[in-house]
Amino acid sequence: MKTLTPAEVIALLKAARARSARDHAMILLAYRHGLRASEICALSLADVDLKTQSISVQRLKGSRHTVQALQPHRGQPLLDEITVLKAWLAERPADGSNILFVSQKGGRLSRMQFFRVVRDCCLEAGIAADKSHPHILKHSLCSHMLAANANLGLIQQAAGHKSISSTMQYAHASDGQADVARQNALMATF
Repeated sequence: MKTLTPAEVIALLKAARARSARDHAMILLAYRHGLRASEICALSLADVDLKTQSISVQRLKGSRHTVQALQPHRGQPLLDEITVLKAWLAERPADGSNILFVSQKGGRLSRMQFFRVVRDCCLEAGIAADKSHPHILKHSLCSHMLAANANLGLIQQAAGHKSISSTMQYAHASDGQADVARQNALMATF
């Protein structure tokens, strides 16, 4: 399974920010919350609560509904969800809709429009064409969480997976990693 490296995520967010506050906010939320293209496009203004710093997402494909915290990020401004969302909301056109991410003509952005935004930002960031699609953001989040030693239950919750078998696709371990984990468990137990 292909994923973006952390450096590629930052490059992608830089390219998105250079294009628009909307593109930056969409791609950041898709990455940080493991959202599918249709889930990003379906977000309403009411789904984002800056007062409680949370986002409510109705997951698709039989997945669960999740309410997750919006996270500031002190070290990397490109990852600061609160600041990025405030910037987008300050310039979001008042089109009469309740959709969070409106198209340039107003109204709901389509899944294909979001696909083109991600593809174009990836290409501008120098990311390979085979990684230039929205679902790479969800794969990358799960893989980055796994690399940070998050357990599969936490990854399952963050990605909104109903079934742990969906999350298991991210659980790649080498023999060397398994040996280290086995040794650590023995040392901690005995």
